[in-house]
Amino acid sequence: MDIQMIDLQGQYQRLKKEIDAAVSEVIAGGSYINGRQVQTFCSHLAARLAAPHVIPCGNGTDAIRLVLQALGMQPGDEIILPAFTYIAAVEMVASLGLTPILIDVDPETFNLDAGLLERAISRQTKAVIPVHLFGQTCDMEPVMKIAAKYRIKVIEDNAQSLGAEYTFSDGSVTKAGAIGHAGTVSFFPSKPLACFGDGGAVITSDSSLAGHVRMLGSHGQTEKYRHQIIGCNSRLDTIQAAVLDVKLKYMDAFTAARRKIALRYDQVLSSLDEIKIPARSLFSTHVYHQYTLQVGNKQRDALQAHLKASGVASMVYYPLPVHEQEAYKWVARVSGDAGVSTRLSREALSLPIHAEMTDAMQQFVIDQILKFFRK
Repeated sequence: MDIQMIDLQGQYQRLKKEIDAAVSEVIAGGSYINGRQVQTFCSHLAARLAAPHVIPCGNGTDAIRLVLQALGMQPGDEIILPAFTYIAAVEMVASLGLTPILIDVDPETFNLDAGLLERAISRQTKAVIPVHLFGQTCDMEPVMKIAAKYRIKVIEDNAQSLGAEYTFSDGSVTKAGAIGHAGTVSFFPSKPLACFGDGGAVITSDSSLAGHVRMLGSHGQTEKYRHQIIGCNSRLDTIQAAVLDVKLKYMDAFTAARRKIALRYDQVLSSLDEIKIPARSLFSTHVYHQYTLQVGNKQRDALQAHLKASGVASMVYYPLPVHEQEAYKWVARVSGDAGVSTRLSREALSLPIHAEMTDAMQQFVIDQILKFFRK
């Protein structure tokens, strides 16, 4: 078999009739930039997240930058982030002249360890960016309490966990990305809600922040040719919004399919002593953007090579923690010990998981893993 991490073509074929009609409508209308479909999609996503404002932009990385700028962050301000994450958030922090302060992650969920947050805060700390990695949220209740205590902002990087829900100790439930002062989301083709190119959005309940983000992403203008601030050009194209609005209707079905696959992986792979299956946190649902194992005894790379030889794709997210990346060694600072992040970079391996995955395909993946460990 040839089993890939995600089947974008299969997803398109499933929704082809609706997507083609939506795209054709945009083309026929001729409004390719800021067409009505953009606002329609944003209103639908806002309703789903119970968030007053969803501001579209060019990609998830832009979304982080726009929020940092709109919040008035200045060079030298410190921003706390996890040491085990994709580089986008750290990249935006550093590119604005801010100082990334890295803390370790929880060894079970891969997410920022909220227990390490308070000790990393200094007088220069202005924000924390919890990255909701692989499909479930960070432990947001303690993060929000600590942020309130020190009057720092919380910016959720929700590129990978759109649709996940966080349950607070009082039983209230909030969607990932709508908990902090702002949330950011990516619509990159492999994400839980994906367009046919790049796209992103900012989520917030703060009307003033929403207006500032919107203005920044539109060349700093409040109305056409009236530029109040120095901005940039970051927008979600109308065609992409039309595609996203179709896919949004099927997001729950796609998530349910991935959860079913994850459960099957759990049931079989939990019997192997050499690997640790993904933890399910007590406070967050999991949308399984990735199904990520921890492979011990220095066998991760050998297992990946075995799977590749068998026709099964897998991915290492991420082969280096942030503090070991050449570009950030002299820019970012580590608070405390980042030993968990370092270990995960050597042990984490993500398996194929997507809504088009058949039982036979998954069984083949499982068989290859069992074959490797029982040889």
